[in-house]
Amino acid sequence: MLLITDPVHSILTDGLAAKGIPFEYRPGISMEELMEALPNSIGLVVRNRNITSEMLKTATKLKLIARAGSGLENIDIAAAENLGIKFIHAAGANANTVGEHAVGMLLSLLHKINKSDSEVKQGKWDREGNRGIELGGKTIGIVGYGHTGMAVAKKLKGFDVKILAYDKYKTGFGYDSVTEASMDDIFAASDILSLHIPLTAETKNMVNSEFLNRFAKPIILMNLCRGEVVNLADLIEAMKSDNVRACCLDVLEIETPNEYLQTDWFRYLSNNQRTVLTPHVAGWSEESYRNISEVLLKEILAINLY
Repeated sequence: MLLITDPVHSILTDGLAAKGIPFEYRPGISMEELMEALPNSIGLVVRNRNITSEMLKTATKLKLIARAGSGLENIDIAAAENLGIKFIHAAGANANTVGEHAVGMLLSLLHKINKSDSEVKQGKWDREGNRGIELGGKTIGIVGYGHTGMAVAKKLKGFDVKILAYDKYKTGFGYDSVTEASMDDIFAASDILSLHIPLTAETKNMVNSEFLNRFAKPIILMNLCRGEVVNLADLIEAMKSDNVRACCLDVLEIETPNEYLQTDWFRYLSNNQRTVLTPHVAGWSEESYRNISEVLLKEILAINLY
């Protein structure tokens, strides 16, 4: 039995049913119920649930873990590999919406759209205080040139900007509107930094004081990948010293409101007009919701589960 533990688009469940693949759709399943179901599960579809090595030890029939998203950081991949369990994810399925969201956040910040919208609705008509800054002519450094990094570059191409892109695991990808660059190039020239890298032991807290101090001029920081890539306490210090001019954050180190509301870094960010914050929705559009399930269906059907 294939167990689906989180909400998915009906294209996945309908497609599985059409192919006669048995599954249980239990998006409200509790952890206790999941542990009871694991020993009899052939496949597992998850989105936000953490799948640990201890859980996998009980899943003696499990052949596949499918993540309804673009990353695999909530799954113990090493443990899955050791047990011979295959794992897939919907790489690239939400890249287009991340690209659009990144540009939307950036334009909102530069042209003070969120601020002026709030003020006008309160009866404040302040034209001078909401004078914007043009995106055109800026140099944008993209770190991580996979599906989402490429999508962001594609959306920015029409804004008359210079795009520098760095990817530790890729070379030979530069073309007319994107220059393949080293991190030293990005530190030296960027006005805006956009992060599109996975969360790993190497990238956790990668953007810290040492990293931010290497930029030759104050930057705008954009994080639309994973919250723990950026050390927010260090980011706040960089903003206070004007090493970072502003930030657009779709992800945070902590994304549970009753926890992050208690932090000093959130109090600073939420009371600062140089920030645009969204609740980890850059890759979460109506279209990407369908795309993710469509990609997973194709991948699942290509694997012999029975």
